[in-house]
This record gives sequence, C-alpha cells and structure tokens, in this order.
Amino acid sequence: MRQSSGRQRGSTGMATTRAVSRSLLVAIATAVLMRRACCAVDAPAPAANQTRPPALFVFGDSIVDSGNNNAITTLIRCNFPPYGQDFPGHNATGRFSNGRVPSDILASRLGIKEYVPAYLGTELSDFDLLTGVSFASGGCGFDPLTAQLVLDLFEEYKGKLERVAGARRAGEIVATSLYMVVTGTDDLANTYFTTPFRRDYDLESYIEFVVRCASDFIKKLYGKGARRINIAGAPPIGCVPSQRTNAGGLDRDCVPLYNQASVVLNTALEKEIKRLNGSAELPGSVLKYIDLYTPLFDMIQRPGGYGFDVINRGCCGTGVFEVTLMCNRYTAHACRDPSKFLFWDTYHLTERGYELLMQQIINRYGLS
Repeated sequence: MRQSSGRQRGSTGMATTRAVSRSLLVAIATAVLMRRACCAVDAPAPAANQTRPPALFVFGDSIVDSGNNNAITTLIRCNFPPYGQDFPGHNATGRFSNGRVPSDILASRLGIKEYVPAYLGTELSDFDLLTGVSFASGGCGFDPLTAQLVLDLFEEYKGKLERVAGARRAGEIVATSLYMVVTGTDDLANTYFTTPFRRDYDLESYIEFVVRCASDFIKKLYGKGARRINIAGAPPIGCVPSQRTNAGGLDRDCVPLYNQASVVLNTALEKEIKRLNGSAELPGSVLKYIDLYTPLFDMIQRPGGYGFDVINRGCCGTGVFEVTLMCNRYTAHACRDPSKFLFWDTYHLTERGYELLMQQIINRYGLS
C-alpha cells in the first residue's frame, strides 16, 4: 500500500493533526452544505426524451445487495426473518431491509423489471441475464480491504450474456445499460471510524485514498464496457443509528465529525467524477454523481414532513444496535409499523424510507 510521504500519522503530534483535520473538515463541510442548500432548488429537470436502458447493473454494499452475501462466507448476512417481512411472499432474500432496496425501486421506475436479482446464489433466467443483475455485497467498499472481486464476476457474467444473446447483442447491452454504484459508506463508517485497520492514515489522507480507489474502480468498470455510470456519494453517516450508538454520547445525537467526513468525501468524489466524465481518458463515458446526503439529511431533520415518527432508532429490536445477525426473530422482533420508521435496522432504511429517498433522487437527476 503506497502512501504520500509525510501524510502518515506518526506517534508524535497526533493530537495537533487531529485538531487541524477536524477544523479543516468543519470549514469545508459548512461551505459545501451551504452551497448545496442554495443550489438544490435549481437542479435541472429530467429530460423528457430519455431512452430506457436495456438493463441495470448494480455494484456496491449492503444498501443494494439483493442476496449475494447469501452465497459467500460472511457474518454480514440477512437471509432470515424479520428481514424481508414486507417483500413479496414475506421472503428474506438477503436484502438488508424489510422490503425492496434502491436498485429494485430504480429498475421498476425505469420499466426494466420489478426486482434486480443477486448474481450469486440465484438461478438466473435468460430474462435476468438480459435485463441486469446485482453484484453488490454487504460490507464492500472502494477500499481494497473491503472490496470483493466484483469486476471478475462481471466478466464472468458477460460470458453468460453472450451465450444467451449472441456476441453483438451482448456488447450492445453492456455498452448501453445503466450502471449503479452505491458504496463508500462502509469505508468511512466501519473501516476508518470503527476498526483500527486504516488508522495509519489521518482522515484527510484516507478520504483522498478512497477517492483514488473509487476513480480506479470507475476506470476498470469502463474498461469492461460500461459507459453510463451513476455513482452515489456517502450519506450522513453520523446520523445512522449505529453511529449514534457508537459515538453520539448518552443522548445518541448525530456525530458531527462523521457527517463532515461524508461531506468532504462527497465533494472530492464529485470533483473526480466530473474530471473523468467524457474525458480523453474515458471517451464516450457518461458519469453522474448522485447526492444521497442532502435528501436523506432532510428526512432526518424534518421527519414529520415525510410521515416518520422515529429517525434515531431502527425498527428491529431496540433499534440501537441490532443489524445483520443481531436482527433476528428470536431476540429482536420488528416494530409494529415499519412505515413510521426511517431505518429498518441500525444501518439500513425501511422500504418506505428508500422509496422516499429514491423519489427525491429521481426528481433531481432523472431516471438515467
């Protein structure tokens, strides 16, 4: 692992470095949030003549994992009740929610299909292969410590698609489909803030590292044929129930430093996406940054405006620590009305939360 000289934290001056980093993060985050608040209403309306993509391909973490983790050895899984209690058939498919996840909602709104199946552990029909699958995996991030070999799986998928559709049609599907990348949350919330694995970086250096990893991933995905790629930024991770519990004090408040880190990461990521979009390095690419932070933060700040009663706890169990294996039907019963909760567990939104979030995103950015 390469790091810039002088950027790695040493044993001395640590407190000073942290103080400077926090001050800089606060200043940058405040400026960015003020700019976004002023400009959000001026976002362009979706074009009326947008062409529906033939397929939707999904890469990312547990926010859009539709069951890939069922087929791999990991503790980050949810293929058991009460997960999926509001999914058709009350089926716990491996989606980290009580129902549909953002990729399902987008595919439905695009008119492609109602649900995006997981690539792994699923009997995929020809229709599934032709209209897109999810390669997302809970716990995955841009950081190589958490990344899965998803690009190798995508290459394997392309071979299956070619056998079904023929080489020419398969190439057209790969080149004209929409690619959804939703990851990076785990990099900050877990890899950096919760575990010791990246504490040899100061926060600013780690954010720069993650953006480089994101840029590299986009280039590799482009190299495998993708052209229309939407990349989501990080949400306000300091207000996620798990982080409120971990670092929000006795009152479980939002954690300002964590939110500020999300803002700074998003600013750098958006800048890099704009640099790469349609560039000589990636000719013909159509890259779009998707802001998750602003609409989700508004839902947290104004829950009544969206019909939510609870935004600081999950619906599962006590709502302060239950996620994945801890959210189960034996020790953590679900709340009576998930539609009144923004979060399903301490990390993921309810289906209704995702629906309202995706509606705001589609209103702002369009469907492709």
